[in-house]
Amino acid sequence: MTKLSLVGDIGGTNVRLALVSSNNFNLYKIKKFKCINYVDINEVIKKYISLVDCEYPKKACLAFACPINYNLIKMTNNSWKIKKYELKNKMKLKKLKIINDFTAIALGLPHIQTKDLYKIGYGKNYNNSNKIVIGPGTGLGLAGLIPNKNFWIPISGEGGHISFAPMDKFEIYILKWFKKIYNRVSIERILCGQGILDLYNAHVNYFKSYKKIFNTPAEITNAALNKEDHLAYKTIMRFCKILGSVTGDIALTLGAKGGVYLCGGILPRIKKILETSEFRNSFYNKGRMSFYNKEISTWLVKSKWIGLLGAAEALFNKMDPM
Repeated sequence: MTKLSLVGDIGGTNVRLALVSSNNFNLYKIKKFKCINYVDINEVIKKYISLVDCEYPKKACLAFACPINYNLIKMTNNSWKIKKYELKNKMKLKKLKIINDFTAIALGLPHIQTKDLYKIGYGKNYNNSNKIVIGPGTGLGLAGLIPNKNFWIPISGEGGHISFAPMDKFEIYILKWFKKIYNRVSIERILCGQGILDLYNAHVNYFKSYKKIFNTPAEITNAALNKEDHLAYKTIMRFCKILGSVTGDIALTLGAKGGVYLCGGILPRIKKILETSEFRNSFYNKGRMSFYNKEISTWLVKSKWIGLLGAAEALFNKMDPM
């Protein structure tokens, strides 16, 4: 066990940790923890080491759901603050890589199997072409992947915080509704768990004949999936339509002929609605460029551990993904 390295995928809600060997990408001793139950990531790692009964590894790569370009890392969707060098010293590591969580997911794409992908609508995959990954969860993650001669190069950023652009009269109303809550309406404000609840409340306010019934994103998605409530269903359908429009814009921006990969905690749960929604139409409805996006394939990623695989790739390859 002492020769194994530590990899971690740290989101706003959950932490996933595993051990990995440098000569393969098999993940060992995978454990999942709720962020809310711990003071910081150091406490989670201590708990993990205790549970799997091993010595502290000498190498680690941790992927965080926030900007990682500074020594002080501030999580976007929880209260954790982490100092890189302090964490490295506490763990007595020889090597510590810190990357963005969606950089890890992008790097994990080449390591997942075909069975971990589910195609949404028509589209082609062009080998050795740019790819994007996008995923609504506690927040909205986004990254790109560009082919190089010997490996894939990730493009990391904070694309989830670009401005929301309404595409019809009702979405203009949605923008105005969200502006009452938030000073600036980014796409993450809508395409995340809290966004589902806010979007539902906007529907309730707009369609005066309906009363508010649900108070959590889970209640709304469950009611929509079971077709128990018309307004909940409309909410999730609109969520998928906006996701399609946003994802289509990003695919155009990066020229993602290698495919678009949908990740995050929300989309696997609403797969049935995603398939029947306006997601694909919204994705390729780009005026003169509709023909371009229509050919791009869109895939739902079913792998639970893609972020851990990507963290392992980042740890052992020769580049320094940011």
